[in-house]
Amino acid sequence: MSRMSWMGWIVAIALGGCAMPSMAQEPAATLLHPLFQDHAVLQRDQPVPVWGHAAPGATVSVAVAGQAVATRADAGGRWQVTLQPIAAGGPYAMSVRAGQATEIVRDVQIGDVWLCSGQSNMELPVWRALDAASEIAAATQPDIRLFTVPKAAAVVPQDDFAAPVAWQPATPDTVRDFSAVCFYFARELHKTVDVPMGLIQSAWGGSRIEAWTSADALRLQDGMAPALDVLALYAGDPAAAHARWGRQWQQWWARREGAAADTPWQPGADSRGWRQAPAMLGAWERWGVPALSNYNGMLWYRTRVTLTPTQAGQGARLELGPVDETDMTWVNGVAVGSQYAPGQARSYPLPAGLLNAGANTVVINVLDTYGDGGLAGPSSAHAVRLDDGTRIVLDAPWQYRAAPGLQAPPLAPWQAATGLSTLYNAMIAPLGHYGLRGTLWYQGESNTGNGAAYATRLRGLREDWRGRFGARMPLLVVQLAGYGQPPVAPVESGWAQVREAQRQVAAEDPNTGLALAIDIGDAYDIHPPNKQELGRRLARVARHVVYGDRALAPSGPVARKASRTPAGVRIAFDDIAGTLVATGADGPIGFELCDADARHCNYADAALDGHEVVLSCLDCAEPAGGPHRSAGLRVRYCWADGPVCTLRDSSGAPAGPFELSLNAAEVP
Repeated sequence: MSRMSWMGWIVAIALGGCAMPSMAQEPAATLLHPLFQDHAVLQRDQPVPVWGHAAPGATVSVAVAGQAVATRADAGGRWQVTLQPIAAGGPYAMSVRAGQATEIVRDVQIGDVWLCSGQSNMELPVWRALDAASEIAAATQPDIRLFTVPKAAAVVPQDDFAAPVAWQPATPDTVRDFSAVCFYFARELHKTVDVPMGLIQSAWGGSRIEAWTSADALRLQDGMAPALDVLALYAGDPAAAHARWGRQWQQWWARREGAAADTPWQPGADSRGWRQAPAMLGAWERWGVPALSNYNGMLWYRTRVTLTPTQAGQGARLELGPVDETDMTWVNGVAVGSQYAPGQARSYPLPAGLLNAGANTVVINVLDTYGDGGLAGPSSAHAVRLDDGTRIVLDAPWQYRAAPGLQAPPLAPWQAATGLSTLYNAMIAPLGHYGLRGTLWYQGESNTGNGAAYATRLRGLREDWRGRFGARMPLLVVQLAGYGQPPVAPVESGWAQVREAQRQVAAEDPNTGLALAIDIGDAYDIHPPNKQELGRRLARVARHVVYGDRALAPSGPVARKASRTPAGVRIAFDDIAGTLVATGADGPIGFELCDADARHCNYADAALDGHEVVLSCLDCAEPAGGPHRSAGLRVRYCWADGPVCTLRDSSGAPAGPFELSLNAAEVP
């Protein structure tokens, strides 16, 4: 083909023509990264990175939407070009050619691309949300395109996804298993932002924020280095990493109250306090032991396996049946494995020389935080498998011992959903620098055990992802919904701490928005089904934060200042549509006054006064500070796992949970 005819073919493709010369149908090579497929959406009005793999040193040409650019693949075969910004529109065809290899993707739209990430409330599919049958039947919206990142974890960043992927126009078949929050957000936003919408779902139920943050970003946060060093070791020597992590875990155990001399993992550990477990094992809640009938926490298990000298000299693996949720496992006092994988079996390689001729002790610490917990049965489900194929059941009677206490153990850094950088490596890094309009983040339930650290974690994730997707990438955060029964007195709450962290991080940055969900939670279900309303609220936040509709408040009334006056503690609110209103009573409920350390809190009577709320319980929190000392006094609203919150504005939008301090200068 002459140079002139080749350039004419490039231009024809770039203009979106559908008729292709027969030579363009060669299926011989996949040049483009899997993100670039039929039905893809590329981000409008921004430079567009496109990348893939070709033969090392090959000249690669890319053509789309009237543009044609070329580059050369590096020594490893990776190539990347950057297209000039393209206005919303399509469909286009994108062609890539390297030598004799050609790849064409069709029906490419230019619009707004959103990354939807987090844990189970982001992952929850349309079929599990409210009014699912009718919503699925009506979901034919070809301008909304869906892309699901396969669930996977890795200890180092990956270039490619763990399984095949595809872009799919929204239809009743495709939306059924897609994120309900993400889909309903785009559907609502599309009513006012009439461009194609590309939705990338990258979510994992039960995941912690640390798993979604890169190792480099986590190293900037205090206390992360030791676990990250173990993770780096794990990438090259898992057995050594298991042993080192076991030592760190044991140091944590020794710091527990009364545990300094207690070493249950050792073969010669004190036998006092151990009881015989049922031979069928299974969920400890079903053993008929009253103390375990509703127990969430840690339980120690131990047993033995007897080997001949020939058997002990072989390579071997420890095979355990399904465990719910997290195990930390030792053989002969040496840590050999740990996973967070509810309901999944384990298989741990045993280091050479670890097994003994004669008795070998196996000790497992199981952590369960929700629902049933423990080792699946029967006892025969657990064994040592030798390299010659012999399977030797852990045949000694199983014993158990509870480990009560509120302290949660450290989680191994390589664990999938609860590790460090593991989901970032496998589910964010493969996205490269794909162009985004913004990110939706719905996560935090799994971090409520340490809510005080969440603000640092969320800031770290935001800056980390902005380093990958753009320095000003908008982040839209869903504040945790209410969950659990309302308290009868003020309580401390990890859920409330996470909500406050989300509020603070959103308030400090103009490109971060907060969508409230406190009033659409479910006391009995950690996965509230009304994702339609949440989608509407996220779309409203996006219109304000991302698209600059400043006339539209991003959410509901926002508490800005609390001060003490002769009439009481006054809380001023902004972003009010109409006026403040209370539902179900003459005045709002859910307000507390606390001392400086929040050790003493009491509910306060509240009354509405225009755009302010006045609290009349002036002496509620005085025990720590003495009469009429307001320095450090705190005002809280909706401070509980599942609080009752009744303050709204005339539009029905709720005021969200908050904590504010009173300034000493404001004391009359």
